[in-house]
Order: sequence, then structure tokens, then C-alpha cells
Amino acid sequence: MPKMKTSRAAAKRFKVTGTGKLKRNKAYKRHILTKKTTKTKRNLRKATMTDETNVKNMKKILPYM
Repeated sequence: MPKMKTSRAAAKRFKVTGTGKLKRNKAYKRHILTKKTTKTKRNLRKATMTDETNVKNMKKILPYM
């Protein structure tokens, strides 16, 4: 059986934690920031875990992570 290919786009966007969960950065922090509150922008800085409903698909496109 041939090797599975890792999705390079996904590999650059996700990291695996020590417990095996997928960590990701939040969206909506690139532009049009003037209308967003300071609190919103501060909360967007923090990384978060990938939702459990998406983990199965993410593991499929990231076979070696």
C-alpha cells in the first residue's frame, strides 16, 4: 500500500498537542479590525482546540501528525 499524502495546507495550520488534540488559530484577525472591539481582538489572539465534529476528517488529511 502506498504512503498516504499529508495535506500541506492543513499541516501548516494545525499542531498536535501532547494529548493528541488538534490546536488551531482563530479566524477574523487579518483586516477590518477597526470595527471590532478590543475584547474581541484580544480573544482572537488565543489558539483553540479543533471541534470534535471535525477531528475525524482532520486526522484523515493529516495521517502522520
